[in-house]
Amino acid sequence: MTYYIGANDEHGQNPFTAGKRTPVMPYLNTPIYENQFNRPTKIKFLEGCLRQGFAVYDVKPEITDTDISTRVRRINAQNLTLLVTFGFNAFGSGATFNNVSGVLSFFSPLNRQVQQSQQLAEEVYLQLVEGTNQVGRGVAPLNGVGVLQNVNCPSVLAEPGFMTNFDEAKLMLDPDYQTECAEECVKGVCNYLGERYLPRNELTNYPTLRSGARSNFVYLLQFMLNQQGYNLVVDGIFGTATAQAVGNFQRTNGLVADGIVGRNTWRTLLVLPPRPTLRRGNRGVYVTYLQQKLTAKLYPLGEIDGIWGERTEQAVREFQQENNLTVDGIVGPATWSALAVIGGGRQMP
Repeated sequence: MTYYIGANDEHGQNPFTAGKRTPVMPYLNTPIYENQFNRPTKIKFLEGCLRQGFAVYDVKPEITDTDISTRVRRINAQNLTLLVTFGFNAFGSGATFNNVSGVLSFFSPLNRQVQQSQQLAEEVYLQLVEGTNQVGRGVAPLNGVGVLQNVNCPSVLAEPGFMTNFDEAKLMLDPDYQTECAEECVKGVCNYLGERYLPRNELTNYPTLRSGARSNFVYLLQFMLNQQGYNLVVDGIFGTATAQAVGNFQRTNGLVADGIVGRNTWRTLLVLPPRPTLRRGNRGVYVTYLQQKLTAKLYPLGEIDGIWGERTEQAVREFQQENNLTVDGIVGPATWSALAVIGGGRQMP
């Protein structure tokens, strides 16, 4: 049986949806907006579903906010197996931080498949609580949300934290927390469907791909390359444009540019360990990951662009100094080990 999985991210980034943000974060001197968590987590969830062999549908590929009625029409035109929506919670006025924390999942009692929606919400919630360090706050019914109640498939809203909680607000920008939440939701979907989950970090799950290949993994490859700025037609066919993009990706990231997607190319696309030693002048996905981790820990460095310049080096040195590491501006095993932790970082001044 072919499953068709939809994914939706609440709110937008261009412009940022008004009000859907943290209080101003110290050191960054700006709020973190909700969609800065929702969108990348949705994308990582879609990648995880493709790895399982599922067909996927991105309800809101735009980075702008899109009204609920438009999204509901899109969803109902697709005849989806199920829908997962990503959000991040808030408590209080939103002007200041407070101590309310934890994971919630929601379903609508008005959904035409309410029992299936509740079961899906319970499976997703269970995996989020077991797979993260977050406190579980439960599975709850929620009315008045169109993508829960007005769609013609089982539907869940996952909210893995509160952006009005200082420590959980930092998690919103952490690429490892985004991945963790996405993968726990994939596990929940697999459990709901009765399908075996294929882990993300096991490279044996990824076949070697070359020109002429056709499969869901080619679709996954194209989807992941597009997240790196390539503009491929995502059709599951490894043609000339895909081969060229693979070669360019390999060159940018210091790999053998043979156009063949083997273990090292998959590892780099997934940004898995062992991570290379980095220093000023490097570029590529591991630099992007480094910049994301530093920013999530409140070491600002300007634009996250995958290019190690002066501000990235300054942030690395500050991180090393404040974490009892050798202050050499080089990201080797000890610095990677400290950076790779989910959460933590600078505290309130």
